[in-house]
Amino acid sequence: MDHAAHDHAGGCCGDPDKVRTTAIAKDPVCGMDVDPEKTVHRVSHAAHEYYFCSAGCRAKFVGNPDAWLGDKPKPAPKASPRAIWICPMHPEIRREGSGTCPICGMALEPEEPSLDDGPNPELVDFTRRTWVAGALTVPLLMISMVAEMTGVHFVPASWNPWVQLLLTAPIVLWAGLPFFERGWASIRTRNLNMFTLVSIGVGAAFLYSLVATVAPGLFPSSFRMHGMVPVYYEAAGVVVTLVLLGQVLELRARAATGRAIRALMTLTPKTARRIGPDGSEQEIDLSEVMQGDRLRIRPGEAVPVDGAVIEGRSSVDEAMLTGEPAPVAKAPGSKVTGGTVNTTGSLVMEAQAIGSNTVLARIVKMVTEAQRSRAPIQAVADRISGWFVPLVVAIALATFAVWNLVGPEPRFGHALLNAIAVLIIACPCALGLATPMSIMVGTGRGAHAGVLVKNAEALQALEKVDTLVIDKTGTLTEGKPKLVGIEAMEGVDESDLLAWAAAVERRSEHPLAHAIVVAAGERGLEIPAVEDFGSITGAGVSARVAGRTVAIGNAAMMRSVGADPGPLHDRAEARRAEGAGVTLVALDGRLAGMLAVADPVKASARSAIRDLHAEGLRIVMLTGDGRGTADAVAKAIGGVDEVHADLKPEDKARIVGELKAKGAVVAMAGDGINDAPALAAADVGIAMGTGTDVAIESAGMTLTKGDLAAMVRARRLAKATMRNIRQNLWFSFLFNGIGVPIAAGVLYPVAGILLSPMLAGAAMALSSFAVVTNALRLNGARL
Repeated sequence: MDHAAHDHAGGCCGDPDKVRTTAIAKDPVCGMDVDPEKTVHRVSHAAHEYYFCSAGCRAKFVGNPDAWLGDKPKPAPKASPRAIWICPMHPEIRREGSGTCPICGMALEPEEPSLDDGPNPELVDFTRRTWVAGALTVPLLMISMVAEMTGVHFVPASWNPWVQLLLTAPIVLWAGLPFFERGWASIRTRNLNMFTLVSIGVGAAFLYSLVATVAPGLFPSSFRMHGMVPVYYEAAGVVVTLVLLGQVLELRARAATGRAIRALMTLTPKTARRIGPDGSEQEIDLSEVMQGDRLRIRPGEAVPVDGAVIEGRSSVDEAMLTGEPAPVAKAPGSKVTGGTVNTTGSLVMEAQAIGSNTVLARIVKMVTEAQRSRAPIQAVADRISGWFVPLVVAIALATFAVWNLVGPEPRFGHALLNAIAVLIIACPCALGLATPMSIMVGTGRGAHAGVLVKNAEALQALEKVDTLVIDKTGTLTEGKPKLVGIEAMEGVDESDLLAWAAAVERRSEHPLAHAIVVAAGERGLEIPAVEDFGSITGAGVSARVAGRTVAIGNAAMMRSVGADPGPLHDRAEARRAEGAGVTLVALDGRLAGMLAVADPVKASARSAIRDLHAEGLRIVMLTGDGRGTADAVAKAIGGVDEVHADLKPEDKARIVGELKAKGAVVAMAGDGINDAPALAAADVGIAMGTGTDVAIESAGMTLTKGDLAAMVRARRLAKATMRNIRQNLWFSFLFNGIGVPIAAGVLYPVAGILLSPMLAGAAMALSSFAVVTNALRLNGARL
C-alpha cells in the first residue's frame, strides 16, 4: 500500500477515503484528546473554539471558563498534533494526529519516540471508564444475579428492570461508547475486528432488555417468566466492564514496551560541559553542542555525544552499546559514544556526531522501526482474522436460531445469551496481539544485548538460517594491520630497529607502513628525522637516518643494498604461513632484522565460531586476500568449514546466491562497502556496527560492537522471539477453538454446561492478558 493509501485509510470520520485536515483538540477540562470532526460538545469563548469529550465537561467549562483556562496545569500531548501517528499493529496506517486504527480499532501512537513518559491519554480515559463501570456493575450483579440465585430481592420485582436499566445505561452508553464507535467504524469500512463482535453482542443484549423494560407488551406470553419478560442488563454491563479491564491491561503492557525505548533515550545526558577557547568550562544544554566543540567528561558522567578523546585517560562502560560488562580503556584518539559512562578518569573529547547522527539516536530509530515491522508469520494471523469475524457472526446467528427452535424454555432468552457469549468469547484481540507484542518486546531486548534488528522479517529468517557466510577483514579480524612480531639480528636492539624502520616508513604509502609507525608511537619511541628518502617500486624504500643508511623492503631490496636475507628466510616464511606480511630491514648494507605485520584475529572470534557451530550453523569465510592469508586465519580461528579467497565484491554476492540455490538459508556478516552486495543478497544481512554506513544500510541486522559474540545472541534472540510468537498463536487458536463451541452450547445436551456472556467476557480478557504476559517474558530471555 502506498503512502497516499495509508493516509486515506487513516481517516476515521465520514468518507474513509477523505484525508484529515483538522488537528486533534484537547478538552480543557479533563485533558482528553477530542476529535473536532466527531464531537458535538463544543463552545465558543473569547474568540476561540473549545471542544469537549462529553456534555459534563462542557457544562463545567460553561459554568466557569476562567477556572479551566487559567494557570491550571493541563496534560501535555504525547506528540505534536501535526505529527504522524501510526497503528502499532498495522504500521501501514498513518495519519496526522491521534485517533484509532480503521482496521483493528486500536489507538494510534506517535511515529517518533518521545521522552515524554506522561500518562497515555487513552489509558487514563479507559482506566476512568473501568472504575465507573466496575462501581456500577457490583450493585447490578447484586440486584440481578444474586437476587436470582439466593431469592433475596433488594428492590421490588416491578422496579427491578428499571433499576437495572439505570445502572446499566451509564456502563453501556458512556463507559462502552469507544467500543461502539470502533465497532461502527469497522462495519462502515468493512474491516471487521474484535470491536465488531463486542458492539454487536453488548448492543443486542442492551437493546432487547431496554425494549422488554419500556414496552413489555410487545412480547408474546411465551417470553414471560413469572409474569415478566426477562432482561439481560447484567450481561451487557459485565461484558463492557471486563472488556475495558482487558484493554487497560493491554495498554499498560504496551506502555512497558515503550519504556524500553525511553530507557535508551534517557542514557544521553541533558547537558554537556563545554570548554571555551580560554579554557573556561560552561554547562550547556545538549542541543547547543556543535561539531568540533571540546567537552569535559568527569568521572561518573555519561558521554553527551559521539566523538574522539583528545585529552586524558579513563575506562568507559559501553555495556549499553555492546552488552559487554567490562569497561573499555580510552586514551587520546579513542572513539567514544554518546550514552556510554565514564568510570574513573577525566576526559576531554571533541564532538563529532550530534543530534540524530549519534549512534544512540540511530539505535533508537532502528529499534522503533523494527518494533513496528511485520514478520511474515503475521500474515497467517492476518489471513485468519480476515474470515474469522464473519465466521463468528455466522456461528452466533446459527446458535441463536438453533436454541430458539429446539432449546429449553425460555428459548429466546437462552438463544440470545448463547449467541452473545459466542460473539464475546471469540473476540480476536489475542490473535491480533500474538505477533506484534512479541516483536516489540524481542527487538527491545535485542537492543540492550548489542543486537539491532532493522525489521521483523530478518528476525524470523535468522531463526531458520543454517549457513553463516562471514567476511574476514573487519569481521573475523580487527580490520587494521598491526605489528605482530620483531626479529632483530644479533647486536641490534629491537627498539632501535623499530624506531629506524618507523622513521623511514613514515614517509611511505605502503599499507604495512602505518602499522609500523603506530607501533613505534605506542611504545613511546622517539622517531628520528630522515634524509634522502627514496622508493624502489616493488622492492621497498630507503633513507638516511641519524647518519646511517636504512633500507626496508623485500628480499630483492635487501640484495640490492648488499644485505643477505638468507638468515631470516625460514622465519619470514613461517610468518607468511601465519598470514602476516614481512618487511626486512638493512642497516648500512647489513641485514638488521625483520618486522611482521598482520591483521589480528578478534579476541572473541574463536569462541563465537565455536558457539555458532553449536547452534548448528555451517561457517563459510570469504575474503579478498590471498589463499595463504585466508587459510592461515581460518586455521587460527578453527571451525571454519569452507574458505573462499581472492574474491571481488561481485564474487561474494555470487557465492551467497550459489549457496541459496543449493537450498541453504544464508546469513551474511560483513562490515565493508565491498560486502554490501552480499549482505543484500543473503536471506539475512548482518552488519558490524563498526563498519561502513553502506554495509549497515544493506543489512537487516546490526551488531553494535562489531563483535561476532553478539551474533550468537542474535541467533538466540531470533529463536526465543519466534518460539514466543508460536506460543501466542497456538494459545489464541486453541482458546477460540475450545471457547466458541462451549459458548454455542455444544456441552449442554451432555453435561448441562452453558457459558454466560459474563464468563465469556472474562475469558476473552484473560486470553489477551495471557498473550501480553507471555510476550513480556522475552525481557528476561537469556541470550
